[in-house]
Amino acid sequence: MNETELKTDYREKKETILTGGQEKYHEKNAEQGKLFVRERLQLLFDDGLQAEDGLFANMMAGDLPADGVVTGVGKINGRTVCVMANDSTVKAGSWGKRTVEKIIRIQETAEKLRCPMLYLVDSAGARITDQLEMFPGRRGAGRIFYNQVKMSGKVPQICLLFGPSAAGGAYIPAFCDIVVMVEGNASMYLGSPRMAEMVIGEKVTLEQMGGAKMHCSVSGCGDVLAKTEEEAIAYAKKYLTYFPDNYTEKPVPNEPKAPAAFEKSIEELIPQNQNAPFDMYQLIERLIDEDSFCEIKKLFAAELITGLGRINGQPVGIIANQPRVKGGVLFHDSADKAAKFISLCDAFHIPLLFLADVPGFMIGTNVEKAGIIRHGAKMIFSMSEATVPKLTVIVRKAYGAGLYAMAGPAFEPDCCLALPTAQIAVMGPEAAVNAVYANKIAALPEEERAAFINEKREEYRRDIDVYRLASELIIDDVVEPNKLRDELSARLDVYMSKYMVFTDRKHGVNPV
Repeated sequence: MNETELKTDYREKKETILTGGQEKYHEKNAEQGKLFVRERLQLLFDDGLQAEDGLFANMMAGDLPADGVVTGVGKINGRTVCVMANDSTVKAGSWGKRTVEKIIRIQETAEKLRCPMLYLVDSAGARITDQLEMFPGRRGAGRIFYNQVKMSGKVPQICLLFGPSAAGGAYIPAFCDIVVMVEGNASMYLGSPRMAEMVIGEKVTLEQMGGAKMHCSVSGCGDVLAKTEEEAIAYAKKYLTYFPDNYTEKPVPNEPKAPAAFEKSIEELIPQNQNAPFDMYQLIERLIDEDSFCEIKKLFAAELITGLGRINGQPVGIIANQPRVKGGVLFHDSADKAAKFISLCDAFHIPLLFLADVPGFMIGTNVEKAGIIRHGAKMIFSMSEATVPKLTVIVRKAYGAGLYAMAGPAFEPDCCLALPTAQIAVMGPEAAVNAVYANKIAALPEEERAAFINEKREEYRRDIDVYRLASELIIDDVVEPNKLRDELSARLDVYMSKYMVFTDRKHGVNPV
């Protein structure tokens, strides 16, 4: 070939690769509301990929452009980010030897550059025909998950799940910090419905087995349910703004913004009755900068709220009981939810704000069988280990082990604040009086019981009065509700220089 022919040949080959698989697969994706992988990357990055690796991978095969995965480096909001993105128009995004090698190499690049790693997943899993080459070896598929564990807590790892993540490939989302799933198309499962029917005789749909809504609301494997791919990509871009590039840096504050305007003040919002439900989201929105809340696991264990926000521009991780859902009681799922979120924030120097309005952990045979003690221990373990600034606010109540889990005084919060009507106790007045005086109440004439119960409850309330708690240095300050944001902002400013090593050891033995 002469020089002109070589250039033409190169351009044709490159163009063929850049268009992905056959047109019929593009059409099928369009019918399902799915974008082509390179369209996703255009939406994700400021100006597309700056550097793409392995474009010509496996080109000699003829029908495997880029071997079904795009890997490279680009900018999101001006920040360097590495990405791997499956091309579902090429053998359904399945993995071969070179697919795996490309993913491993871009992970290694992210670790060297100390920058976030994004996984855009849309893959049917391993190519069974290539299993000897891509599955068991030292540079086989297992290495991807090894690298994810190695990178965990070093750089942010985000999974956007646009289609299936099947079999062993399901562990890519499992090892990421956060998983955003697109409703209707995203799924993850170890065994397909067809395999489940063949192996264990279970007839089940794909949505039931591993659909996006199921994983975001029942299993907890998904963190965010997006209606469209565009929404998923926008969420990832927003989420990244709360994080530094890696664990050696701190998050960069934004320009401060006032909270949104509301008719009711915080004081008017919070009921005097400790057991009356109110919406904790409304308190959160009055404390944080307007439009800064980025919630994680909204649909899973909704009795506990976890999410990122900003107070005067400073990123914070918020853990808050939700009295409107199951009274804000902690269950095994909510404990797991909190443990992961606390660990995430601590890894990347994001301060933690605990808004406690908690009757305690749930009791009963069902939760005991589900291992609530073990799961609760995970939450307490993660919260104890966190060395970032920890600010605790007792909104109305913190009873029993709920006080411990929500960073009570014994767990070295940098401050434990309380609103004027707050209570801290082993249990609430109603339960306490019944526990102590049940026999005496039963022995009293019926007409005397109500007066006796009310008298004892009032005695109990005086014993746990917030000013008595402050007098005993159990809490650090009693704060006027309408001044709570100002108090938190001032304390965050003070505590951001905090440096603490939790303890000297190799690692703890987590109560998984």
